[in-house]
Formats: sequence, C-alpha cells, structure tokens
Amino acid sequence: MKLAITFDRLRLEEKELQKEAEKAGCKSELIDVRKLSFDVTGKKLSNDFGDVVLQRCISYYRSIFLARILENFGVHVINSTKVSEACGNKLVTSMLLAKAGVPTPKTYVALDAESVFETAEKVGYPVVIKPFTGSWGRMVDIAKEPQTLGTIVEYRESMQSPVEHMYYIQEFVKRPPRDIRLIVAGDEVIASVYRNAPKGEWRTNVARGGTTTTFKLNKEIEDITLKAAKAVGGGILGVDAMETKDHGYTIHEVNNTVEFKGAQASTEHRIAKKIVDYVIREAKR
Repeated sequence: MKLAITFDRLRLEEKELQKEAEKAGCKSELIDVRKLSFDVTGKKLSNDFGDVVLQRCISYYRSIFLARILENFGVHVINSTKVSEACGNKLVTSMLLAKAGVPTPKTYVALDAESVFETAEKVGYPVVIKPFTGSWGRMVDIAKEPQTLGTIVEYRESMQSPVEHMYYIQEFVKRPPRDIRLIVAGDEVIASVYRNAPKGEWRTNVARGGTTTTFKLNKEIEDITLKAAKAVGGGILGVDAMETKDHGYTIHEVNNTVEFKGAQASTEHRIAKKIVDYVIREAKR
C-alpha cells in the first residue's frame, strides 16, 4: 500500500506520520502541494498519489481545493472535502453540532456591522468574536462591553475581505483557564489532554504558548466527543471541549488538520501510529 501525506508546511507531525507509515509496511511519500499544479479538465492526474492520501494542509482553502480535485479523480482522501468544509468553517461546525444535539456555546451570526451590537446584547457580554475560518487563535477576540466591541468592528470593517464584515459571535463560557483537546480517529478517541492558557492569556492554543497536561478520559466526554466527530462527517479530528460548572462539557470547535505535537508530550499513546493505523484500515475497506 502507498500512502501520500500532503502538506503546505512540513511539521513534526507529518514527519512522525511518515515514520509510522514506514513501520507499518506502507510506502509513503511527503508531498508539498505548493509545488503542484493540476489539469482539472484532464482525464487523469499527472502525479501518483497512491492508494490513499492523508491531507495535512494548514490552509483552509488549499485543503478543500486539493481534496476536491483529488476526489474528482477517484483518489481516497482523508479527511474528505465534506469534512474539511464542515470543520474549516466555524459557522457550519456550529450548526452541525447543534443539529446533532451536541452541547455547544450559544452562537449568533450577524451578517452586517449594523446588527453587531444588537446581536451582542442578545448573546450577553462578554462575547467572543471569531473569524469564520482560521486556526491558532488568530483574530479571536473577547469584548467585555460595547466600546471594545466597537474597536473590533472598526478594525474588521477596514479589512478588504467581505467575509470579515460579517460576524460570528459566541457566548463567553465560564471555565477554568484551560480546555480539553481530544483527538479522534474514526470511532475512537486516541488521545486527550488539557490545554492550559499561558499567564495573562485566555486562549489556550499551544501555538500561543499554551501547555498540555494529562487529561483522563471519561465516558461522558468520550460520548460527546464521538457524537461531535460524527456530526461533521468523521475521520481524523481534533475536538475541543470546555468544562462548565452548570452544564458539564461543551464542544466549541472541531479541527480538520489536527496538530498533535503538544498533545503527544502529555500522553502515552503514540498518536501518529494510531492515525496511520486508522488510515490503513480505511484504505482497505
């Protein structure tokens, strides 16, 4: 079996995945998609992507365009275009989670700056403003009152992209200074860790200095996590949960191209191996 691992930034995760693929007896190739082009009107691909592609692009648009092109030529891609689109767009994620009955923070979308302040009042201050796409906590802000919200809106309105002139507004969930990252492969939670916010920061992203510590998986959060993964279409996913005092666990994001360097440091599980094992099983189906 040949496994292609596609990426647009080569990280430790992709290198570990290739090592585990080789250990499992797979031929594997790391493919930098920034160097590729595709004849999308042709009858076949000029590159050999093997039996299955593990799609690891960071860019939202690059990941869904690549997956759609490869699937159009009959290539088995993990995660699929459908899953990539569902996870990469926070609006779609929130709607799918809510529709599936997964506990998730109250979320509104304002389609113009004119309705932002009225919408924030409905959600209740403080509110969290997020971009519809993106990772690593970039452009995620908290507004504790209208004045701060106004500054955020003024900045967003100055941006050229029209999508930044629409607003994803979420309630601020009262929680400890941490959240929980759960990594899913198919119908199994293969790793779970706390992500702890650095001093003076409320965001827990490891890319922003957050640290990981061990989290002992329990049946309640395992069931909620697998339900969330199923809601977005399944595959290899990073599910982010928060602990609330009054309502238990709530799922606030599901990540399509999950990073696991931080999680690996706080778990005994070989995350890359479990991901490769899942990919091989899916390829043989």
